Amino acid sequence: QVQLVESGGGLVQPGGSLRLSCAATGDIYSIDGMGWYRQAPGKQRELVAMITPGGGTNYAEFAKGRFTISRDNAKNTAYLQMNSLKPEDTAVYYCNFVLISRIGYGIVHWGQGTQVTVSS
Repeated sequence: QVQLVESGGGLVQPGGSLRLSCAATGDIYSIDGMGWYRQAPGKQRELVAMITPGGGTNYAEFAKGRFTISRDNAKNTAYLQMNSLKPEDTAVYYCNFVLISRIGYGIVHWGQGTQVTVSS
């Protein structure tokens, strides 16, 4: 059984920073892509950033220059460093990992979500 455990959300003032973490636990063979998504009230879930096993990254336009995704393959963990936060960044943030099984197929797993609130 694999679980993704998120941490690091909370309340921050505009212009502040937060660092989210997402650790995969359980029976893990290997992990392909790792990503972060977010969903604000009344809106669809959207991609924030993603990172390949080799460190290649892709960011949503709103995240470029402010957010940084990284990963520690030894710890099966992804991070999202968020700087210069704005009220419109308020959302539930979800991590998303593609786990590769021993026989080579990929399985998508989601974290439980962590609330990020940007407000003065």
